[in-house]
Amino acid sequence: MTTTDPDRTREPRFTINGERRSFGNAPAHTTALAWLRSNRLTGAKEGCAEGECGACAVLVATSDGDGSAWTAVNSCLVPMAALDGAEVVTSEGLAEGPELHPVQAAMAAAGGSQCGYCTPGFVCSMTAEFYRPGRSIDAATHADAQTESGDVDGLPAADHEHGPNGFDLHALSGNLCRCTGYRAIRDAAYSLGAPGDEPLANRRNAPAPTPEPFELRRGDVSFTRPASLDEATALLAEHDDAVLVSGSTDWGVEVNIRARRAKRIIALDRLPELTGVSFDDDAIMIGAATTLSDVERELDGRVPLLAALFPQFASRLIRNRATLGGNLGTGSPIGDSPPALLALDAVLVLASSEGRREVPLAEYFTGYRASVRRPDELIAAIRIPLPLARLTGFHKIAKRRFDDISSVAVGFAVDVEEGVVSRARIGLGGVAATPVRALRTEEFLTGRPWNRRTLGEAARILGAEGTPMSDHRASSNYRSIMLANALLKFGAANTVIEEVDA
Repeated sequence: MTTTDPDRTREPRFTINGERRSFGNAPAHTTALAWLRSNRLTGAKEGCAEGECGACAVLVATSDGDGSAWTAVNSCLVPMAALDGAEVVTSEGLAEGPELHPVQAAMAAAGGSQCGYCTPGFVCSMTAEFYRPGRSIDAATHADAQTESGDVDGLPAADHEHGPNGFDLHALSGNLCRCTGYRAIRDAAYSLGAPGDEPLANRRNAPAPTPEPFELRRGDVSFTRPASLDEATALLAEHDDAVLVSGSTDWGVEVNIRARRAKRIIALDRLPELTGVSFDDDAIMIGAATTLSDVERELDGRVPLLAALFPQFASRLIRNRATLGGNLGTGSPIGDSPPALLALDAVLVLASSEGRREVPLAEYFTGYRASVRRPDELIAAIRIPLPLARLTGFHKIAKRRFDDISSVAVGFAVDVEEGVVSRARIGLGGVAATPVRALRTEEFLTGRPWNRRTLGEAARILGAEGTPMSDHRASSNYRSIMLANALLKFGAANTVIEEVDA
């Protein structure tokens, strides 16, 4: 493929609320939100333009094995061109005829809307959870069967983050309301029963649309979806200044807030060589363009450190698009995934037109937003070696519990044999120009008894690791204190042996 191949130069096409539409004359960088609103679909709103408020949420049909899932995404961040071939449903397309959709009806009945600005986004996120496989249970039946002791028929007991109908409130963690108050919205979510015989429910039985390669041209600007990894790396070799996008949760912010534009964008999000999770005896391989929600689902708790990370990584709306490749590719010192992956001894697989090479993540970052990755390379996969450490933990310190940038993040992975630390890996974020390993603390812990005295001394060393700075999120002294406290909390959560007097 070349960038001038006439068979692939065309406008993107998509299905919006059941109607086939084409991209039209919009600029190549146009976000889905801007395209929708310019085409009179104004239910989705721009609140923050950064993916933090969810007022722009819409639904996209994504692959779920043999069928499809309705996935909520931030339309303010997704390039409309990236939705080529996709099926999109906005708040206007939920209802069938004059009857409200069950989620819309529940929100109205519970009084979950006042000014209404955030309501369409809430409704779309709530609808995605309404249709989530495994959640589709009858609320009343489950509530009647619930006992104080815990599970009933394999269903978890209701708690402060899950309703008796299985509704996971984390599905709404990326949606903000400024006037109604969340009680009414939660009540609406918890009142939902199982989906019935209606179009959006039945649509899940058919496979998601298959992506096709294409190139959108606007003068000297292009948006290209290559057909394969080989084509992607060939394009990158020819245009090493191209912007690589997958989830676009970072680049979308640059487009919206900083008015960044690129002459050439290469979309990697649907390349089969870059998606999926595989397991063998020695390692777990994670495709760099696999969304975090898909990674979480496919790992299914098999990597406890990542299982602890995922709920604290932004919001479900972001995780439905964001990827590990993108989070690592930005080189940000405050990205959430690097500390955890450093603790896991992760290795990056870099691909170019010349082949592949592997780089330990601990050797990947070279400076602020700088790495050993060459301009003609992309991150193809993340390899996590096995076996995993037996004691792991992830601590994120931020001003908000969810959907916030960390001030400090720490990943722990420790092995203890007969009461003695045999191996320790600690990844740090937010305390240096790059994510770093706490090498002095790791060295101190190794070979010492896993007890409170050791942890107290190690915490003092950890507090002095890195070169934390003061900024609007936290002072350097606060960051140092949080590092030390994180290790003490990690030790408290994992049984330590008692000191024995000499």
